[in-house]
Amino acid sequence: MVNVQLGDVATWYNVHGDGEPLVLLHGGFVDSRMFQPALPMLVDRFHAYVVDRRGHGHTPDVDGPFTYEVMADDMIAFLEKVVGEPAHLVGHSDGANVALMVALKRPDLVRKLVMISGNFHFSGVLPGVMDGFGSQETIEFLGGRYGEVSPEGEDHFPVVAQKVVEMGRTQPALGADELAGVRARTLVVSGDDDAIALEHTVALYRAIPDSELAVVPGTSHLLVMEKPERVYPLVADFLLNDPVPTRQPIRRA
Repeated sequence: MVNVQLGDVATWYNVHGDGEPLVLLHGGFVDSRMFQPALPMLVDRFHAYVVDRRGHGHTPDVDGPFTYEVMADDMIAFLEKVVGEPAHLVGHSDGANVALMVALKRPDLVRKLVMISGNFHFSGVLPGVMDGFGSQETIEFLGGRYGEVSPEGEDHFPVVAQKVVEMGRTQPALGADELAGVRARTLVVSGDDDAIALEHTVALYRAIPDSELAVVPGTSHLLVMEKPERVYPLVADFLLNDPVPTRQPIRRA
């Protein structure tokens, strides 16, 4: 466990296992501890980096709003400075959006891309969801866990939560046509009762040229916590294996 200075923030990360490099990008309001269920299924196959993004987990907050653009720049610097070679990117929620931005800005740094419950435009979030994320109940529920590791302590969590909510109301704002710039083979994953509209997830899948789609039944936006035993074997299979030839291709024909 170590911190590396990336621009204006001392970013915390940890490393597990051996194999091809894999960077795990957590969602908003939480931190890299959300990937604890994933590690037993990934560390014997990958050199896995878990990173706490700015203002999350062990990584301190800095002045100013959160933006996906800035967080993508943080991750580009991390890939260049720490990983030192192209890596697989696996992101959940906000982490998926950051991973998408990295894949668009620096395709040379991305081997394969996995977006779990991500969105390319803020309109893809179902109405009312951001209000729920910013509620006092959510802040009280997550604040204690934030305070366990944050340098700022639990009392700072409402500030971070508000930054996340404000970012999600207006970002990301990519057009579907811009997603053609993703060169990496991509897996798009969603819960069947996700906070991201299923129609938006399908549009994301269709707009990325070399992409595959998985919808995990009986799950919500927190599918990585609800059914990790379904999600992470899908991810590992995608990252480790080449696509099989399909017998009746339509979209890929």
